[in-house]
Amino acid sequence: MELMYKSTRSNETATASQAILKGLASDGGLFVPVTLPKLSVNIDELKGMSYKEVAYIVMKEFLTDFTEEELKNCIDKAYDEKFDTEEIAPIVKADGAYYLELFHGATIAFKDMALSILPHLLTTSAKKNNVKNEIVILTATSGDTGKAALAGFADVENTRIVVFYPKGGVSPIQEKQMVTQKGANTHVVGIKGNFDQAQSGVKAIFGNKELEKELDAAGFQFSSANSINIGRLVPQVVYYVYSYAKLLAEGEIENGEKINVVVPTGNFGNILAAYYAKNMGLPIDKLICASNDNKVLYDFFETGSYDKNRDFILTTSPSMDILISSNLERLIYKIAGCDDVKNKELMTALTTEGKYEITADMKAELKDFYGNYATESETADVIKSIYEDTGYVIDTHTAVAAKVYKKYKEATGDTTKSVIASTASPFKFTRSVMNAIDAKYDAMGDFQLVDELSKIGNVKVPKAIEEIRTAPVLHNTVVEVDEMTDAVKKFLGL
Repeated sequence: MELMYKSTRSNETATASQAILKGLASDGGLFVPVTLPKLSVNIDELKGMSYKEVAYIVMKEFLTDFTEEELKNCIDKAYDEKFDTEEIAPIVKADGAYYLELFHGATIAFKDMALSILPHLLTTSAKKNNVKNEIVILTATSGDTGKAALAGFADVENTRIVVFYPKGGVSPIQEKQMVTQKGANTHVVGIKGNFDQAQSGVKAIFGNKELEKELDAAGFQFSSANSINIGRLVPQVVYYVYSYAKLLAEGEIENGEKINVVVPTGNFGNILAAYYAKNMGLPIDKLICASNDNKVLYDFFETGSYDKNRDFILTTSPSMDILISSNLERLIYKIAGCDDVKNKELMTALTTEGKYEITADMKAELKDFYGNYATESETADVIKSIYEDTGYVIDTHTAVAAKVYKKYKEATGDTTKSVIASTASPFKFTRSVMNAIDAKYDAMGDFQLVDELSKIGNVKVPKAIEEIRTAPVLHNTVVEVDEMTDAVKKFLGL
């Protein structure tokens, strides 16, 4: 049976491939499955499967208008030697938790898990829907999505990609990864503003109907690689299912035993994928949402009020420096009883007043979630203590999750086995990680730190880092927020 997708803000519907192509619904809403599908096999059957096999089992339930051949072809092209481990997402047991390492792809961050497959889903969707236009991917990044999307789409036929990032708001390694990106179809633009302004700017470009007409006349159409695209979200469900099957295969849990999942959270896509996995029948108990000092989500789970009217804080976990968590809208729609009118009313309030409040009934629907946050000093302390106790080095985002998990256990006494989503390699945030371990490292240069981290952590320097040591800067455009549309038009020659 075909699973349809609908907008969170109206009755607009689409097939899976149409939703992937559009990225955002024409009313500004996000596409969500009309019903959340169930796993078609017993979890016990998954434990002997490879990552690719689990990916097919999960994704075929969501992407029902793809043939078996089309979907398996996309999966095969995505999860290949680009990843530096055969299992794609290995699990490391350390400090009383299971760290699901999601950073073994081409750009050493969890975004690779979905952005390795999205270009193939997108080009397959274009063929299925007889799209003749060249697809222009438009993305805002707080650090990781940008590089992962650029790497995924570089030189992919009939596509171009424009990435906007906040100049000065990403780590030096993140910026170097983006501005050295090869590929004639890639364009990177720094903006004089923060991530939320970049994201709002991209959404405004998507909503510009005049520009849409102008593009169509020139043979282009927009799509998105942000987690607002359902083609980004569905592949993320896979690794939670895979992690459970792997723990089962290794005898760490019994079949049916519930686990908790801890996710460092910015745009809410990664934890939403875990929520979708739970709704598919995966035995997940608590979804632990970890925030940094930009604790808009923690406050929301505490009070039922979402309020972005606050100072934007630059932290050592920049991918989480977000005040508008776009994917939360999908959860809001669900807990509102899939009421698009109610959801639209709340999202309009967020745009006009910067805040909204959910009802008591909606708040009761959030019982699966626990929210907390880690300060900058707590984040640094947990990196140091885990390294000193176990020799395991984690990045700043994973450290936020590790600290929040400790707070959760202290607050609840819950000893349920827990998987922590380890979302980036420590090599991506070397200065912050090494400074946390010992302040003496601050005197070193960025690539000296890379070599020192490799030595103390007994880990090989990832290929993604080696590649940028001497790579020339190919992108140096920086614009004001109100010049974003012009930057896109210029790149497309309009």
